[in-house]
Amino acid sequence: MVSRKPTIADVAALAGVSVAAVSKVVNGKGGISAPTRERVLTAASKLRWTPSAAAVALRSAKTRAIGMVAKRSPDLLSADPHFTLLISGLESELSPLGYGLLLHIVGEEPSAEEAAYRRLADERRVDGVVLTESRIGDTRFELLRTLGVNAVLIGTPWRADPVPSVQATCLDHGIRAAVDHLVDHGHRRVAYVSGPEDRVHTVYRRRVFEDALAAHDLAPSHSVVSDFTAAGAVEAIGGLLADRRRPTAVLFANDSMAVAGMSAARRLGVDVPGELSVIGHDDLPLGELVYPQLTTVRQDLVGLGRAAARVLLASLGEVEGAAVDVRPPEMVVRESTGPAPGRT
Repeated sequence: MVSRKPTIADVAALAGVSVAAVSKVVNGKGGISAPTRERVLTAASKLRWTPSAAAVALRSAKTRAIGMVAKRSPDLLSADPHFTLLISGLESELSPLGYGLLLHIVGEEPSAEEAAYRRLADERRVDGVVLTESRIGDTRFELLRTLGVNAVLIGTPWRADPVPSVQATCLDHGIRAAVDHLVDHGHRRVAYVSGPEDRVHTVYRRRVFEDALAAHDLAPSHSVVSDFTAAGAVEAIGGLLADRRRPTAVLFANDSMAVAGMSAARRLGVDVPGELSVIGHDDLPLGELVYPQLTTVRQDLVGLGRAAARVLLASLGEVEGAAVDVRPPEMVVRESTGPAPGRT
């Protein structure tokens, strides 16, 4: 009877670790403690197991894929064109070099996102990942370092971290210009409808909004925390308009919410912009397709996607230099804003 050759699974079983842990030890990846590494090496020696040259070569080869894991609902791309524009920018840099984007939409289940990153790393399916929606207390940076995966963040990190990030310059200009625009039109009761509190940009933009109003000796009339969804915007606008001292203008965290809120206001018989001015954020294409056309803060989402792709490609040795000009946010005045009620 011929005994079979030992496998990586045999080594993992003898060492009391996962197959992924053995693979990391063999390939010199981080995230493995010294005692665990020693157990793996001892088990491999006892079994006289070594990885085949072909397997090592396969593991060291590039997949020519970049991953992006979105912690959103499955209707993400149809409900929020924000991500579509980011993807357009990413693909414009990846595709010419033969790279593809592997998108995972994992929903809101807390463990699903981490499981997706672990699966991508363990199965060697991507050469790097793009992180979006920077969060307060973000655990993804440490996780990806442990997994040995290259990463780049689109946005401002919640604290200093070695993971590179890409963002526009003069981040406060758009919100400040929006506030100035409303105040110049006589608005004194201005509300803000934000996204979830765990997002870095939610806290930052609200602070800029409050500071911009304070420069005019004003304070927010209302500040509502929502969830980036159309339903959340409809609920928010209903509450604001039911208030006896309702606002005369509202800034929303994104264009999708602004359009939904504007439509809800008009269904309630409130004229936009005659009785309520509305401003969005991002300058998505849908803002020009509705009536009245949406006044918004333009963000260079395509440029941010391109810049993130260049950073990853540079880390993989595919391009020299990662610089991409990302335009700063700017105010785009259309039809959904006008003079405050009573002011001509």
